[in-house]
Amino acid sequence: MENSWDMLLEKLGIAKSFTDAAHQYMPHIVADETLLKMVNYLGFPLKNMSDSEKLLQKIADKRWQYALEPIYVVRQNAVRFDVIVPANKVDSLEISISCGNKEVEAQYTQKIVTEKQCGRTIYQRLEIEIVNELAPQYYTVQVACGEQTYQTTLAVSPNKCYIPEILSAKKLWGFAIQLYSLASVRNWGVGDFTDLLNLVKICADKGADVIGINPLNVLFHDYPENASPYSSISRLYLNPIYIDVEKVAGFKPEMLQGKEAVLQAVRQSEDIDYTTVYRLKIDILRRIFDEFLPTAKSENCEFKRFCEEQGDDLQQLAVYQAIYSFYCDKIYGGWRAWPKEMQNPHSKEVKKFAVEHKQEILFFKYLQYLADKQLDEVGQEIKKLGLQIGLYRDLPVGLCKDSAELWEGQDLFIKNCGAGAPPDAFFPKGQKWCLGAFNPYTLKANAYIPFIKILRAAMQNAGALRIDHVMSLMRLYIIPDCGDDGTYVYYNFDDMLGIVALESALNKCMVVGESIGNVPDGFIEKIYERGIYSLSVLWAERWNGCGDFKQPENFARQAFCSVGTHDMAPLKMRWFGYDIETMYQLQMITAQERQNQYKGREDERCKLLQALDYSGVWPQNKPRQGDCLFGEGYPNGIMEAVQSYVSSSCCEVYLMQPEDVFGVVKLQNLPGTDRDKHPNWRRKLPVKIEDWPQNEAFCGALHALKR
Repeated sequence: MENSWDMLLEKLGIAKSFTDAAHQYMPHIVADETLLKMVNYLGFPLKNMSDSEKLLQKIADKRWQYALEPIYVVRQNAVRFDVIVPANKVDSLEISISCGNKEVEAQYTQKIVTEKQCGRTIYQRLEIEIVNELAPQYYTVQVACGEQTYQTTLAVSPNKCYIPEILSAKKLWGFAIQLYSLASVRNWGVGDFTDLLNLVKICADKGADVIGINPLNVLFHDYPENASPYSSISRLYLNPIYIDVEKVAGFKPEMLQGKEAVLQAVRQSEDIDYTTVYRLKIDILRRIFDEFLPTAKSENCEFKRFCEEQGDDLQQLAVYQAIYSFYCDKIYGGWRAWPKEMQNPHSKEVKKFAVEHKQEILFFKYLQYLADKQLDEVGQEIKKLGLQIGLYRDLPVGLCKDSAELWEGQDLFIKNCGAGAPPDAFFPKGQKWCLGAFNPYTLKANAYIPFIKILRAAMQNAGALRIDHVMSLMRLYIIPDCGDDGTYVYYNFDDMLGIVALESALNKCMVVGESIGNVPDGFIEKIYERGIYSLSVLWAERWNGCGDFKQPENFARQAFCSVGTHDMAPLKMRWFGYDIETMYQLQMITAQERQNQYKGREDERCKLLQALDYSGVWPQNKPRQGDCLFGEGYPNGIMEAVQSYVSSSCCEVYLMQPEDVFGVVKLQNLPGTDRDKHPNWRRKLPVKIEDWPQNEAFCGALHALKR
């Protein structure tokens, strides 16, 4: 029984044990109780471990019950797939391939791999190899066998993701920003698409070619304070808070009459007041929409065409938002607490609701239309000004479990579980993110279409895409809702990589994998081989994790590099150790851990100064004067020196973070906390974007980078 249990776990891709990412790299043995739950949550009913052999046999037999898999993801130079047909009809086999409505030449060979008798019929599994070249694309394959015709999708993937030719000739640089954090003279208390447009112009003027931005996905309409861009309700659509209302056709300045004090308050607030900002914008946008509505039915209406193009995906999001708004002040607990008939997005009651609330649903679609239109304007400006990469967008690893995506595709996600992270050096107890995660089996059964859709949405108007926690293409740490202990669930890594490479090529969008954390052996080499770039941050570029800083020539070439990330303390904050003190005050670490971290930070400061000295990157007008090691000051010129140091690495793309440049001493996000403890995702930059080009620190950073 024990052997069949182990075989079952291996077959299903459930890790029986794993090694954490803490400095000790401790092994963890997963409890059988947790493993048994995971088997069931993946959709394989099993009451007792003793029944493992029966389930294994059932899984093995299932493949003989259908002719073709829903999809085959193959490499361009190895186009092979299998088909199972009755042995007495193999000679009648005919294969045709099409792409869209166009027939494609198909020259193929076939060979028998194995056979099996099922009932009175002997079936053979054949391997089909297409010997003529197929360009990277999605193809429809039809297999005719006797009187039966079977169909599947053939995803022919290039060997590598798209990589701009310019990167073979020169390094590129740009900015890594949080769009919401951009302060400006004109915005309504939160960065918006016009601020992003203005940043594009600054980039073009200063020679930058890339702008890294946070996920822009739509969040809760009724709870604007749920502001984490990594916990959206749909990764297919945009957050309306980024709409520049004054730019919307139909806006009139008099619409702000009586709201001047509110607008002034949100502009002057130190942190973002999401509720006030969002409600102010929505109030004005509703008034514009009410005046716009009579024209929305016109055949030539751009909005109507947008809704038709977006189809069911936009309809389902808007219906979800309308239902959520209807119940949010009546029922607590999200869509799982709604009346049972409303929990099913395809029920007759939901359809009836959609008819009765047509105008409200249309308003939610209107918000998406405006956001899409303004982001597209940013994309057009990028093309006009010739930025080599342009927007570097961000695809979250998961989404809020109370989301439209989960409501619409409940079987697509692992039930009663959420994604998280195992123990590591920063979080010894691990992290319970409670994010919805795709079920690898139902995902493939749906031909990976949900995954393809979110890739395409994230690649829209983008020249590069950051895949958050890219290890999730291979495995994801899953934690049952009813406990704190989880384990890794494995995905079909080759299929996921193939889909990413294909979408990258079709959308001409390069791919970058966020690979900080528990990275499996050989993983980085595998994604490099498929043309996926990694992320490099200064604080992780140390020999053996905590030794000397690596010299710039020792960084990885196939990487986007920066000083830190949105989850790390900005340069000045890190220098003084304010992040350590913040965690201590929030009781996230003990007094002893605080002391140990201060000692570690002192060692880090010393080694950083040594690395900067050795590389000779201190600005000529700001030579190093003293160590400032014990908190007595911030070394004059260290910001410029660090910019020179990291930007001179052999990484092909460098991203400058304005928080480092402007000396910010507050965290954008403190992982492991919510807004009741720390104002995550609410920090505004201290310098308005209109003032960047003249700002002394900004000019100094650019000079240091260009040196």
